[in-house]
Amino acid sequence: MVTTIYQLPEAGFLRLHQIIGNKKANPPIPPIIPISRTTFLQGVKTGKYPQPVKLSARTVGWEVQGIRTLMEKMNGGVV
Repeated sequence: MVTTIYQLPEAGFLRLHQIIGNKKANPPIPPIIPISRTTFLQGVKTGKYPQPVKLSARTVGWEVQGIRTLMEKMNGGVV
């Protein structure tokens, strides 16, 4: 299996599969935050993780800056 380092864009939005990864995709998408979908969505519900932004009628995304901030908190301030 080939692993790649995912580069976050400077600005914009990330979809859930980009944040938590997708092993079944072809090619597999490595996780930025290696937790389950359920754990991530529970964290969003409780306020532990950033809230999504509604992009269209059936699409939500998370702001890149919010995910960067979350990664900093999880890494003790180091990214």
